[in-house]
Amino acid sequence: MAIIAVIGTLDSKGHEHRFVADQINSAGHSALLIDVGTLGETQVKPDVTRDEILEVAGLKFGKAEDRGERVGVMAKALPVYLSQLVADGKIDGVISLGGGGGTAIATAGMRALPIGFPKLMVSTLASGNTAHYVGTKDIVMYPSIVDVAGLNQISKMIFARAAGAICGMAEAKTSTAEEKPIIVASMFGNTTVCVDHARELLEAKGYEVLVFHSTGTGGKTMETLIESGMVSGVLDITTTEWADELTGATLSAGPTRLEATGKAGIPAIVTPGCLDMANFGEPDTVPGKYAERNFYHHNPQVTLMRTNPEECAQLGRILAEKVNAYTAPVTVLLPTKAISIISAEGQPFYDRDADEALFSAIKANLSDEIELIEVDAEINAPEFSEACAEALLKNLAG
Repeated sequence: MAIIAVIGTLDSKGHEHRFVADQINSAGHSALLIDVGTLGETQVKPDVTRDEILEVAGLKFGKAEDRGERVGVMAKALPVYLSQLVADGKIDGVISLGGGGGTAIATAGMRALPIGFPKLMVSTLASGNTAHYVGTKDIVMYPSIVDVAGLNQISKMIFARAAGAICGMAEAKTSTAEEKPIIVASMFGNTTVCVDHARELLEAKGYEVLVFHSTGTGGKTMETLIESGMVSGVLDITTTEWADELTGATLSAGPTRLEATGKAGIPAIVTPGCLDMANFGEPDTVPGKYAERNFYHHNPQVTLMRTNPEECAQLGRILAEKVNAYTAPVTVLLPTKAISIISAEGQPFYDRDADEALFSAIKANLSDEIELIEVDAEINAPEFSEACAEALLKNLAG
């Protein structure tokens, strides 16, 4: 029997959540009705009150009955409370129904839960841009079709199906008999050959390699998985998202990119793959301050800008400083002939001054205790991908 947490703002919507709880109970499971309301009395009696959630999180509502402020407080408290329930093995899934406020609170709690833990949000906002609700977690957003306030023949059908879905998700099991230790890898089109060859070598040694595209979201998702504790090693060949973060381009993964590995204490290798390029959209999306720069039109929707020596020096320092914080064995590898396909000699982004600024900054700022390997090859050359795989295997061996 699965125990499903049903989260709701029971001061404004209560009977709808009770309906979902009853559907879960009738399916042979057990519903735990949790109130995350912020104003007014509850419409139905919860199993867990808002005050209990706040107490566990060590938070309080302010004296003023400001809904926005209270929603913010509850959005901080719920992740703490739900994480504790999951850590204690007290729930097997979570479902919520909500409009704007309810969705903000419930998905904040869901984002704190591990990847693979069943999470379902029935929301009036599910048909729009849900990126800020889902983040990098596997939250299922289910369109409510009609408003979630009130029960009618449409909402009952939607809510009943959602209840069935979360029960099915909680019941589903996967076999762990043949699971292999996981390595995560970062890749771009310009480093595909390198990553693919390294992956073959690592898989031959008994690892499962999961590849993430360095498109901003990809880097964030990879770091979230690293934080989850499910990862044994990191093949960070494509750190290009830092070029976008520095220049204000479109594929930034944020200023914490490259930090999860250090915090998790996981063996890794890191290379400056594709730090020669920052990604913009169509040509007219490039900021005017970059008008005189070197561009490469990857396709009609993607305009690449070559990073210059000054930017490369900053990127080298940033990469080194991030890696200096790693606590497990790590190796930095430099492909001295090209850090992408198009930065090789004779290609559009070939710029020895920029590359030298990048490499020199890495070497000048990297701790002497961290292994640095220079390979006289382009990033997609077999000898470089083999050096990456060998270094990671050595670091995994400890």
